[in-house]
Amino acid sequence: MNKLVKREFDPADPPALTDAQRAELKALQAMPDDQIDYSDIPPTPERFWTSARRNPYYRPVKQQLTLRLDADVIAWFKRQTQDGRGYQRCINQALREYVEAQEKKER
Repeated sequence: MNKLVKREFDPADPPALTDAQRAELKALQAMPDDQIDYSDIPPTPERFWTSARRNPYYRPVKQQLTLRLDADVIAWFKRQTQDGRGYQRCINQALREYVEAQEKKER
């Protein structure tokens, strides 16, 4: 008979660390980077990073703000959507693509 153990974890309220866990984290924090053993991790070829994409399931936290945009810009985005709905999402996507392009240039 299999015994199923079910545990619930709330990332917003994680359990307290044990003394042993605290000591291990402190030792790792004090360790210089050149002492870290990466031998079990294969090197990532440069071509991987040129085509790497953000996790499609990643959902960043949204922040509400007031932003003044030119009326013709808003009208254009509204025309790109059905019934003018979702235009803010389209503006956000356009801004995200711009930011990612700029970050790619910086690399």
